[in-house]
Amino acid sequence: MAEGFVAFVLEQLEPLGGVRARRMFGGWGLFRGERMFGLIADERLYLKVDPVSRPTFEAAGCEPFVYGAKTRTVALPYHEAPAETLDDAEAMVAWARLAVEASQRTAPPRPRRPNGTVVTQNPRRRRQGETREP
Repeated sequence: MAEGFVAFVLEQLEPLGGVRARRMFGGWGLFRGERMFGLIADERLYLKVDPVSRPTFEAAGCEPFVYGAKTRTVALPYHEAPAETLDDAEAMVAWARLAVEASQRTAPPRPRRPNGTVVTQNPRRRRQGETREP
């Protein structure tokens, strides 16, 4: 059933252009380019917020995405899309645009190798030309 909801959301967001979904942590991430701007969990659509867009989502009564970790509750910077957006593709696209803009204002995506893996810096690894002190 979740795949059907994901397909529905992708269809609604078609006018936004270049939106794709990727399975993540028991849910789905929504991406435009390399930036994640939304997520789907338990057949609910959540959209990315930042300090600029959060007040708009809160004023509309949108609840944050929260999940329980081992010893605490974690809130991510995503708020549920207003319920009426599920019946109105234009409204869904408008709210999704706010989320895309929020994702663009946040930190840039981590660099990736051609095979898709994330490039990380290992602080213990010596850089080329460095020597280890005795």
